Amino acid sequence: QVQLVESGGGLVQAGGSLRLSCAASGSIFSINTMGWYRQAPGKQRELVAGITSGGSTNYADSVKGRFTISRDNAKNTVALQMNSLKPEDTAVYYCAALSRAAVYWGQGTQVTVSS
Repeated sequence: QVQLVESGGGLVQAGGSLRLSCAASGSIFSINTMGWYRQAPGKQRELVAGITSGGSTNYADSVKGRFTISRDNAKNTVALQMNSLKPEDTAVYYCAALSRAAVYWGQGTQVTVSS
């Protein structure tokens, strides 16, 4: 089992920045990819950004150039730096950890961007 704890959400004005952090514990040796997903009201959960243990990254087109994902394998943490935030970025953001056998989710943290 892997436990994920997120922090860093909140309320920010459009154009502002927020940094989300996620700390992993438990069977962390089994984790390959970590990432951030988000779910807005009435919408499906979508991938925001992912990063492998080797540092390869991928981003949703809607956040490219504005969001940056990073990972500290020694500390078992993953972060999402979000700049130039837009109202459409408003959602609950979830940290995720993928192993061969399962996907683990954090509890989610609310990000609200006001116009």
